[in-house]
Amino acid sequence: MTGTGGGGLAVGRAVPLLVRWGVSADADLVYRCLVSFGSRDAGTVATSLGLAGRRVRAAIDELADADLIGPAAASPAPGAGAVSWQAVPVEVAVTTLRRRALRRARPAAGAWADLVRPGARRPLPARRLPDRATTRGRIAELVALERTEHLAMNPETVFSADALAIAAPMDIALLERRVRLRSLGRSPADGDRSSRHATEFARLGGEYREASELPHKLMIFDHRVVLIAVDPLGLDEGTWEIVDPGTVASLVSLFVRHWTEATDPRWNGVPEVVLTPREKAIVALLAQGHTDTGVAKELGMSTRSVTYALRSLMDRLGVENRFQLGLALGAMQAASPHSTESTDGEDR
Repeated sequence: MTGTGGGGLAVGRAVPLLVRWGVSADADLVYRCLVSFGSRDAGTVATSLGLAGRRVRAAIDELADADLIGPAAASPAPGAGAVSWQAVPVEVAVTTLRRRALRRARPAAGAWADLVRPGARRPLPARRLPDRATTRGRIAELVALERTEHLAMNPETVFSADALAIAAPMDIALLERRVRLRSLGRSPADGDRSSRHATEFARLGGEYREASELPHKLMIFDHRVVLIAVDPLGLDEGTWEIVDPGTVASLVSLFVRHWTEATDPRWNGVPEVVLTPREKAIVALLAQGHTDTGVAKELGMSTRSVTYALRSLMDRLGVENRFQLGLALGAMQAASPHSTESTDGEDR
């Protein structure tokens, strides 16, 4: 990652947005800084990011409590001076956050499992569908009958190609019939195959939100029938089919509560943004260490136009300075090598 000296823009390697796992925006930014530049003390991080020292210290405390950072090997003993902090590797951080979310989700999920298991003290009036294949067949039957609203809660973070091949056509069929479809999920993990379907889902009017924790895998059909997985995280052990009105209403309330607290990932953390060819060229040149004047000369535009373009990017991404802009763009892998053809056809 290049430094910011001489007017250059720092652009880092991609780091998943930790806010999706319940990490604060300040902690996400501090972690990203430590990953990009190596160990630093709180004062240096605050200066680099242009954040108040108290905000950085609170973020460091949050990251340390979550085991996402620790004192650097050469850091002085507590009380002997400024402690330098070092980020754990990205893959370790993501695994740690996912395990924490799973631990929090399991107790809530277990409460429902206890109610529907055979021999429970207060068993629900439910029919057991024994396995994944039977469950999928029943889902297809219920989807074909739906007319008003379909609710889905999916706590897993990876959807296989096989699962999507079955689920995607049913989602599309519901949306084309004008059935309202609300889907609650968690931030997808590496290896998830659902991004292409998510684009089509949104285009057809499907509603999707993400939460860091979800208690159970379930589907609700027209507020009339619920399929709730025996295993909170998947269908391998089959599902319970529930039609009792009171229980269905309770599970609808559970879904709505989590839906209200969840967020649309398009507006969570660093928002999705599409750079114009000119913006891509500006960012790439700044990342190579050019000054604003040098970029203007390379692209045949005024220095003021370069400044305005960067200010517009900062406003769109909600960041306060160029260092933060560089980290945000790095997270999205937005910078690309400069091409002499990149600004053709644009007004200067």
